[in-house]
Amino acid sequence: MPHWITRAETSADIPAVRDINLAAFDTSAEADLVDALREDPSWIEGLSLVSTDEDGRPVGYALLTRCHIDDVPALCLAPCAVRPEQQNSGACSAAVRAALAAAQDMGEHYVVVLGHPAYYPRFGFTRASAHGIGLTIDVPDEALMALTLDADHPLPAGTVRYAAPFGI
Repeated sequence: MPHWITRAETSADIPAVRDINLAAFDTSAEADLVDALREDPSWIEGLSLVSTDEDGRPVGYALLTRCHIDDVPALCLAPCAVRPEQQNSGACSAAVRAALAAAQDMGEHYVVVLGHPAYYPRFGFTRASAHGIGLTIDVPDEALMALTLDADHPLPAGTVRYAAPFGI
């Protein structure tokens, strides 16, 4: 398994990040979302991470942006993706782990993700409903997950409010 170098996204990476999302997802919605989030106040410098191949080309991507659980600041992990030829190589996991570590280093406490329930538990995410966290839209219970980055700060209960570009 390759050893991935992870780093914060730079402006030079924007086309590569868009390409990763366009290649990884069925529609351009995730790529368009990242573009919209870059212009939104929810964007936090240093929480958009890439994993690179041996040539320095971004192949995996993870983004954390500001959201809230009721009025408590939290982060939203979305989207994260990998180039299809790097699927199951650890490139996306490396980007996610780097993003979570960067958030922890910045003093952030909570992260939520709406995603595939078989993928995110490896990073410590558990069902958000077990902590009294929900959404205003109906989603499968196992799809909304939450994580505390600091054991001294248990997850708050409440409703997740995403940044406007998410449309929910």
